[in-house]
Amino acid sequence: MMVAMRVLVVEDEKRLAAALRRGLVSEGFAVDVALDGTQGEWMATAQVYDAIVLDIMLPGVNGYQLCGRLREQGTWTPILMLTAKDGEYDEAEALDTGADDFLSKPFSYVVLVARLRALVRRGSAARPAVLACGDLVLDPASRRCSRGGTPVELTARELAVAEYLLRHAGDVVSKAEILDHVWDFAFDGDPNVVEVHVSALRRKLDRAFGRASIETVRGAGYRLVDDRG
Repeated sequence: MMVAMRVLVVEDEKRLAAALRRGLVSEGFAVDVALDGTQGEWMATAQVYDAIVLDIMLPGVNGYQLCGRLREQGTWTPILMLTAKDGEYDEAEALDTGADDFLSKPFSYVVLVARLRALVRRGSAARPAVLACGDLVLDPASRRCSRGGTPVELTARELAVAEYLLRHAGDVVSKAEILDHVWDFAFDGDPNVVEVHVSALRRKLDRAFGRASIETVRGAGYRLVDDRG
């Protein structure tokens, strides 16, 4: 017997929330709807969900605040955040506050369903609130980064790239993976933008401290390692 995947939709636009519920139910999801951040927080902590679809612009507690609160409370249900159209800073902030993925409005419903299924497949393994590799430390919630206790100023996008590398410390991650997780799914700009941001991270996090923790794996991508020796 197939077990339905349970999804919480937190969206204050009633017509959109209803449309999402109908569509997801037709795809085999079990769906609950919260129309504001306060209700969404209560439902997300009182029930067990396979994924959460979370809008940013909510009355009271907005999507950023709700995502941050859930992560601080240890709720690691995968979150797909709905951001503004072409909202580059919205997308970066979504990742910084703990969202697993984002989708810009207006979005393709087919892509939404595909993203949700991908999040559910990955599951919600507990993740630390503060990420570290050696003496490199990043707190996604507060968007603070430091090396050996020295604060390092990073842009929102640099923070997102650094977070992805830290979450996969020791593993090789490709440029395509970074592009897919840090930039929009439909990003059609120059893929060399990844190299630009990795170069900036090397300058700020490695060379400034005499380190070489961000390795290039020829033909494969990048790997973050503890290079303290």
